[in-house]
Amino acid sequence: MHIGLQIPSFKYPGGTAAIRPKLKEIVTTAEEGGFYSLWVMDHYYQIKGLFGEAYTDPMLESYTTLGYFAGLTEKAYLGVLVTGVIYRHPAVLMKMVNTLDVLSGGRSYLGIGAAWYEDEAIGHGIPYPSTSQRFEHLEDNLKLAKALWDSDEIAFEGKHFTAPAITNNPRPLSIPHPRIMIGGTGPKKTLRMVAQYADACNIGEWVGADNMQKALDALKEHCETLGREYDAIEKTSLCTVHLSGDDTVESTISRIKQLSAMGFTHAIFNMPDVYKMTPLTTFANEIIPAVAEL
Repeated sequence: MHIGLQIPSFKYPGGTAAIRPKLKEIVTTAEEGGFYSLWVMDHYYQIKGLFGEAYTDPMLESYTTLGYFAGLTEKAYLGVLVTGVIYRHPAVLMKMVNTLDVLSGGRSYLGIGAAWYEDEAIGHGIPYPSTSQRFEHLEDNLKLAKALWDSDEIAFEGKHFTAPAITNNPRPLSIPHPRIMIGGTGPKKTLRMVAQYADACNIGEWVGADNMQKALDALKEHCETLGREYDAIEKTSLCTVHLSGDDTVESTISRIKQLSAMGFTHAIFNMPDVYKMTPLTTFANEIIPAVAEL
């Protein structure tokens, strides 16, 4: 079982000046401790209520932050969990992902989803199309990624945008390309796109074990329909663990074993007090070694 770390909060003791050195400490400690991957959210507002925070609390732009992580690390994979399709022109997004992959030495994921934070979009003056249109934008992005990574220059025409001469120079270093990971559990659209286009899915533990299993079952059905090998798709989860709160090493290991039994191979965790560093050392010393062979 691979263990990943999501860093969704930048509200640290010491304020804005503390963000850069604290992130350096977190990501270097996580990599040294055996974390397989590092992730940030794609938001401009903080999520209301996350770890007790307000929407006005600190939030960094995701790809700029991952560029910083790329320069600090050598082994951990890097990704946005997940990129909202409404925030960037698809051709620009592809250039950003390619750049991250090159500068990280081939360690990037393209994590992507249809976006959901309407208040954030409205507050920043970003168009927020209907749900059906956002999923059409998502499919355009996925088709572009697949087409571009198969070539050096293409002319692309999707349902909502065109790129008459988009180039792929420099090409990403990941072989055959950065892994595409789609976040969400929608049985009709999201999981069908996972089966059709993606290398990985991400399912949040907050939906409950029964719904996580239903999502995997739906994905398997789409794979059978499309002729895709189900086992070829990486199954990742997103969970919160609070080792300074109600969670323990034993309960966390038990959760990871349950995820493994369902077929997940990559468990990504966020931690409300990660900035204290103790949760990272506990994971490194007691949890990651205990689940490595799952």
